[in-house]
Amino acid sequence: MQKKMEFVGDYDWGVLMKPWFMLSKEQRKLPFFGKNDETPLVVAAVMGLQHAFAMIGGLIVPPFVVMKFSVAFMDVDLQQYAIAASLIISGLCTILNCIQFKIPGTKFVIGTGMLSVIGTSFGFLPVFESAIAQMKADGEDPRDAYGKMLGTTMICSLLEVGLSFVPPGALKKLFPRIVTGPAVMLIGIGLTGTGMKYWGGGAVCADMAWKNHASAYNAVGFGPVMFQGTNATDTMKIPPIPGTVCAGKTCCAAGDVYLPFGSSQYVGLGFSVLCFLLLVEMVGSAFMKNCNVVLALLFGYLVAGLSEYKDNRYVVRDNIDNAPAITFLWAETFSLGVYGPAIFPMLIAFIVTTVETIGDLTATYEASEEPTDTEDFNTSIQGGLLSDGICSILSALGTGMPNTTFSQNNGVIALTKCASRRAGVCCGIWLLLMGVFAKVSGIISSIPDCVIGGMTTFLFCNVFVSGLSVTSEADLTSRRNRLILALSMGVGIGVAIVPYIVTDFRASTYWAPFWPCEGPFRMGDTCSDSEKGIRNGILIFLSTPYCIGTVLAMLLNLILPPDMIIERKQVSGGFDPETSKVEVDMAPMTNIAAPLPPAAK
Repeated sequence: MQKKMEFVGDYDWGVLMKPWFMLSKEQRKLPFFGKNDETPLVVAAVMGLQHAFAMIGGLIVPPFVVMKFSVAFMDVDLQQYAIAASLIISGLCTILNCIQFKIPGTKFVIGTGMLSVIGTSFGFLPVFESAIAQMKADGEDPRDAYGKMLGTTMICSLLEVGLSFVPPGALKKLFPRIVTGPAVMLIGIGLTGTGMKYWGGGAVCADMAWKNHASAYNAVGFGPVMFQGTNATDTMKIPPIPGTVCAGKTCCAAGDVYLPFGSSQYVGLGFSVLCFLLLVEMVGSAFMKNCNVVLALLFGYLVAGLSEYKDNRYVVRDNIDNAPAITFLWAETFSLGVYGPAIFPMLIAFIVTTVETIGDLTATYEASEEPTDTEDFNTSIQGGLLSDGICSILSALGTGMPNTTFSQNNGVIALTKCASRRAGVCCGIWLLLMGVFAKVSGIISSIPDCVIGGMTTFLFCNVFVSGLSVTSEADLTSRRNRLILALSMGVGIGVAIVPYIVTDFRASTYWAPFWPCEGPFRMGDTCSDSEKGIRNGILIFLSTPYCIGTVLAMLLNLILPPDMIIERKQVSGGFDPETSKVEVDMAPMTNIAAPLPPAAK
């Protein structure tokens, strides 16, 4: 009996599994499992599975997007490997983070010692995409370009390793919420636009959708441009995307279906994901709500699998059938290198994830009902940041993108009342198994881009909402803070919506009028290799919303004076200019802020 209790326990599974409308009005009780409680094995395994499902949607997107749209559009095997590597690395790093190891001979640790999971970060996705695009334009092999970004990651990860030894209080003073909030919001804003591109049919297809414009449509195709029915010109037509499958016009592929970007069929499939998400939130059980993203993705996948367009299918089995049974790290390898122009944007990204990790771990402590004013908390912050940095280095060595803590899993702790580290270790094991069994990656790689887009639009906007929550804790009645927010967000949102104000169009590298290196806007000789390197670094920085926005917020927070405090003295019998005065003192930010002009509100 004792062994059964240790293995299964007496957990009330009905509370976790029954849909909302099936629950009676009687009050149900959930046992609370603290971080060091001996949680029964089956309970820990089920709780860990929920955490893994809560993570998997976010884990698969960055490697899948980079491999498919930046490195190897047609290499399905490479895309599947990238997904598997992300799952494996995240599993191993989550186990490391939950267990916590003391560094011999020091007071420092590696890992949080909490139910805190680690996975591939969204924050680095824009830098990877921009940098690889620049290197490809310079003639670099896409796989070698990705290898250079891995080497760059290893170098820049050392910043977070160094910051892990700085006291958390000092970090919060260096990077207050009025700086970190806009940074996280801008990550979400930039990525949400990318999610909409997938939703409409694909990112590359979206960037090339101008070829379906009425003024360009007839000029797209193969061979010379026709003039009055004859080949009277040597001007060649604009090549379509992806080739001859769309009668010489530009379209997006989904299985065997080829349709223009933004076709109602693609939009409808992506919308099915959001509908299921809403349904789960309305009537789903606690378990379903914890796994809402992966369940909605699978529902959209099912709808796409059952749908056809003119006898062509949106989902084909080739990716699943061709996937190996098992895989592991280094089944694919990349030549390591360093890409100088990406170093500064990557450092900004690591600063943002550092401060974000502190917030995530604070929320983990609160959800786990642990005090945040103890030495254990400071130790967890130090160990968590060090674990983030080291895991990003190990991830790059294992051919994966940088890692960070996942904040959405704090919601799982709050719903299940299980903060046991055993559940975190089980989560890592589940992720490891999902990565090793490569058929899982085969299934994921066969999901149409429009279905992925419906999920990622929701996920990416959740990043924005997290940043909004951080920003809301700053004093937004302060004129100073509102000015910082307006300027940093204004520029950041602007380049997210119109990146081509400073950077190149796709397939038109070095032609940007902001800094042309060749083409009709370049005055004089083309740029030298050194000038191209400097240009690429500056343009990656300026066109990445959270990079330019974060630096602006940091600079403004540094140079702007505190708000003024206005003191008024009342005089009995009316106003006497000889005895009444207004004292203005440049005091700290606890203030009565002067209102912004109506146009700025």
